[in-house]
Amino acid sequence: MQKIAVQSLPEPRIACSTCAAACCRLEVLLITDTGVPEKFIEFDDWGGGTMRRLEDGWCAALDRDTMLCTIYEQRPLICRDFAMGGDDCASEWKAFR
Repeated sequence: MQKIAVQSLPEPRIACSTCAAACCRLEVLLITDTGVPEKFIEFDDWGGGTMRRLEDGWCAALDRDTMLCTIYEQRPLICRDFAMGGDDCASEWKAFR
């Protein structure tokens, strides 16, 4: 009997344009001032700011039709540092699928 070699298929490439914004469901702390418009910010009892999320759980700055950030140039530092395809990104992407 001949053995058939097993070949693992690679994970689909993770790209913001094909991801459906899985990371935009995470809580985002505002640790620096990047110019996020006030209407997208919530403050806790101690004055700490986070990105506001709507009832559907998505970031308030996310365009629901395009799944793109409406304040990309002013997005929080945490969003800027969230590396596309990095470990955290891949983890959220897998959990969201």
